[in-house]
Amino acid sequence: MATPAYMADLKGLDELSARELYDLLRMRVDVFVVEQNCPYAELDGKDIDALHLRLLDDGELLGSTRLLKPYSAQDPVKIGRVVVSPAHRGKRLGDALMTESIAACERLYPENPIALSAQAHLRRFYESFGFVKTSEEYLEDGIPHLDMVRQPAAQPV
Repeated sequence: MATPAYMADLKGLDELSARELYDLLRMRVDVFVVEQNCPYAELDGKDIDALHLRLLDDGELLGSTRLLKPYSAQDPVKIGRVVVSPAHRGKRLGDALMTESIAACERLYPENPIALSAQAHLRRFYESFGFVKTSEEYLEDGIPHLDMVRQPAAQPV
């Protein structure tokens, strides 16, 4: 199945319209809370200071990630809430989401590593983007996870 045409969009919370925010949160709740049967606090306060990368096709939300800014110059930028709309699975949008998210992180924070907490069954997927396992498996909301980091690209001298 071919990947649909998409546009990547990166906005802070205050830049999202009420409809855009609703669509984003609904997709995350539909997948993470309902589909994965994982009751947890989706509204965790981190969205307020995060950047939200969305893949859109003619205004339709295909998928999104949440980018958490580094606390300091040495800390990693974090990619989280990686989600593809159930209606658009099987189109390699996860690849597109990660490519766009990594590019945004490298553009905004070129000297910082990129970190994420991966569902353990997606380890190879994230390794294909240069992420390396940095922890043993642990349970997060009843789902096995592991921490992974991608080092910044070498800076020209």
